[in-house]
Amino acid sequence: MAAHRATCLPKFVVAISLLLLSTLPPSTRAQESASGAKSAGGASANARLATLVADGSSALHAEDFATAEREFRAALPLAPRSLEVLNGLAISLVKQGKIADAIPYYRRALAVKPGDPVTIRNLALAYFKLQKFSGALPLFTALSTRDPADFQAADLAGMSLFGLDRYPEAVNYLERASQIQPSDLPTLYMLGQAYLRSGNYAAVTDVFGRIMAIDPNSAEAHVMMGTAYDKTSQVAKGIEEYEEAEKANPDFPGVHSGLGVLYWERDEVEKAEEEFHEELKRFPEDAVANCVLGQIELRRDDTAAALALFEKAVEANPRYKEALFGEGKAQLRLNQPRKALAPLRRAIEVDPNYAEAHYQLGNALAMLGRTAEAAKERETSLAIQKKQQSDYTKKLNHEPPPASPEKP
Repeated sequence: MAAHRATCLPKFVVAISLLLLSTLPPSTRAQESASGAKSAGGASANARLATLVADGSSALHAEDFATAEREFRAALPLAPRSLEVLNGLAISLVKQGKIADAIPYYRRALAVKPGDPVTIRNLALAYFKLQKFSGALPLFTALSTRDPADFQAADLAGMSLFGLDRYPEAVNYLERASQIQPSDLPTLYMLGQAYLRSGNYAAVTDVFGRIMAIDPNSAEAHVMMGTAYDKTSQVAKGIEEYEEAEKANPDFPGVHSGLGVLYWERDEVEKAEEEFHEELKRFPEDAVANCVLGQIELRRDDTAAALALFEKAVEANPRYKEALFGEGKAQLRLNQPRKALAPLRRAIEVDPNYAEAHYQLGNALAMLGRTAEAAKERETSLAIQKKQQSDYTKKLNHEPPPASPEKP
């Protein structure tokens, strides 16, 4: 049964509040606005600009973001190189949920003043919110290098690396963030998850001990331990830990979908469905819940319902390989091989050794009459399966089983 953890950054990370600074230092504001007005020409333009900027700033502080956007857009032609106008417009867009629309204005602001730390941070946070971790990462690492005591920069650099599946590198930044704020449970939780995915179970135990010292009954502690048990194929113990996490905080992001996955692994479909629906009541865009519910619907031959669920999962997490694979498989069942190509290829981009995705891509190509390409994908699938079987046999014959995680 497919795994459902490695490609998903927890929702409380993705949904983190954006720290958006709505003002510039006074000297910068005055200088930028004045230079913008001169380029537009005349005292009347200068007065008009000042009014628009003042009204836009007031609207921002009053949380009337639509009005702020309108005022800053009107000011932009008068001062196209004003940091205050560009950042004000970008912030007003972000506050309305138009994050992708804000990014070009942040980039224009950085072109005006390349090293401006406020703009760098806001742009990094916008990329992070959109799960564009490759865009966020260099900005957060630059901020962290500039100020090693910057907790947010180190924390989100680590979480960006986690989102890119670069777990050993994520550990370095998350450890640094944890040293800056040792009692921050979300950071410790993500650090433990990064160690888990790196296969460093001794470090997981250490992080677990640190979490227990802060709050032994926290959902973070139980979810992390439950994931560790799941990783070592101790599903029953994993379920116990997730049930304790659910008692500690039933609204903890991912606790119901995590428990649902464990029930799904034991083929207890009804219990799994119940947990996934509990997750979706709280977080309708949860990628894991939507994906596995899609697999359940696919098993029941309700392909249209399955496709809709897979598409929701992919929208929430574009790198979720199981959801991409499910979307492609559903399209094939609906006799839409051309539509199946893109999600199957993206699944393979995420994991080049995804044997099932290669095989289904071969099926799609065969349905389109592209016989040679289809044969190549099927051969690749078979070669991956043979290698995986060989590696597994060697591991059984020559390596001891992974140590069971134990509570400190």
